[in-house]
Amino acid sequence: MGKVTGFLEYDRKNTSYRPVEDRLADWNEVQQDPPVEDVKTQAARCMDCGIPFCNNGCPLGNIIPDWNDLVFRDKWQDALMRLHSTNNFPEFTGLVCPAPCEAACVLGINAEPVTIKQVEWEIIRRGWEEGWVKARKPERRTGRSVAVVGSGPAGLSAAQQLTRAGHTVTLFEKNDRIGGLLRYGIPDFKLEKWIIDRRLEQLREEGVAFQTGVHVGVDLSARELRQNFDAVLLCLGSEVPRDLPVEGRELDGVHFAMEFLTQQNRRGAGDSLDAAADILATEKNVVILGGGDTGSDCIGTSHRHGAASVTSIELLERPPDQRADSTPWPQWPLMFRTSSSHEEGGERKYAMLTKRLTGKNGRVDTLHGVRVEFGEPDASGRPPMSEVPGSEFEMPADLVLLAMGFVHPVHTGLVEEVGVRRDGRGNVEANTREFVTSEPGVFAAGDCRRGQSLVVWAQWEGREAARAVDNYLMGRSRLQARAAHV
Repeated sequence: MGKVTGFLEYDRKNTSYRPVEDRLADWNEVQQDPPVEDVKTQAARCMDCGIPFCNNGCPLGNIIPDWNDLVFRDKWQDALMRLHSTNNFPEFTGLVCPAPCEAACVLGINAEPVTIKQVEWEIIRRGWEEGWVKARKPERRTGRSVAVVGSGPAGLSAAQQLTRAGHTVTLFEKNDRIGGLLRYGIPDFKLEKWIIDRRLEQLREEGVAFQTGVHVGVDLSARELRQNFDAVLLCLGSEVPRDLPVEGRELDGVHFAMEFLTQQNRRGAGDSLDAAADILATEKNVVILGGGDTGSDCIGTSHRHGAASVTSIELLERPPDQRADSTPWPQWPLMFRTSSSHEEGGERKYAMLTKRLTGKNGRVDTLHGVRVEFGEPDASGRPPMSEVPGSEFEMPADLVLLAMGFVHPVHTGLVEEVGVRRDGRGNVEANTREFVTSEPGVFAAGDCRRGQSLVVWAQWEGREAARAVDNYLMGRSRLQARAAHV
């Protein structure tokens, strides 16, 4: 390593954010770019460890020690080459990934881990700034065609890999813009959309054809798709949200989180919305059910709307401040986390169960719930839940956002029409070696196959599925394989 004793000499310095009062006044990126010398210092903390568990912690298998060393030695272009060798879009993961690589950092056993995500972002930021990121066109075309359905991180990664392998790739997206979850699920203050558009120009130059506003299974049949392409790759995402089966769910003012977030992203893009269907948090008491990333995004969005109050409710107990014994290193730790949106205000409540919703004139205004407690895990490993007697409560709720996750991809339309087998959870069945479904020539990757997960997992699945499709079409594949170990 460039600085063998760096981990002993330097402390971790976390990514900084713009002041709360400034960032709540706009929808711009909250993260600040650190001084280059700070990034090099953080890269110097990377240890000369015998086994770099960060490689295993990262689903993409990013060669983290290599590019940390290159950054410390000021070899930024070489660092970018190492980074791009495993990651098609490091700017996406550098901004929105929760960094399982850092949770697996060897330094993290008894100290603060290396700021891997921060270094990754600076490498790609500098790469674009210096003009090092260029289109890579294939030397020859194979004459084979592939349809990729869905333009989220899995679909984009697969499309780029397949076109670089020489295939003619058409990417179908039912929405009016490319990007899937990146475009319409993640708020601008976490991922400004020009960052996506910049990559799309690269993909266009490399040869990927984009078909927006085409809902495969509705506007275009599965039969037509299979007739016109040599292979089909489903990257549909997991779009069926988990619902809240309680009295009052039908009241106005109760919405799925993605309805709320998608509307705001469309406003940010300059789209005109039906005023009668607007979902705004302005001057409302907002209650968000679900404490994950989607719930956090709803918190930040509600603050920027000017909500009267924002309360996040989680069914489970509050995690411990430090890594729980149940998730020892190098596992992803169960622990209390605070996002940039949480720093902006609001309350976070735990171990609460929503019992019913009530309101006036058909509109919600009150949430009724009860506190719960959990016992020792049973034979299945799950702790039994019970309501705490006498702990019933009410809270004002003019806008209730359901951010409780997603259960499986949409079945009506393409999935049912193409006839692929589904697993017990309702996802498209395919393994992580061939990624082929029960229908020959039809492949699946990303959340529609593995269930709701991270952007970094979607990118890995897209890359690996592209290799499997290439192998199916050509009998072998020159695309790099990378086994995920997380």
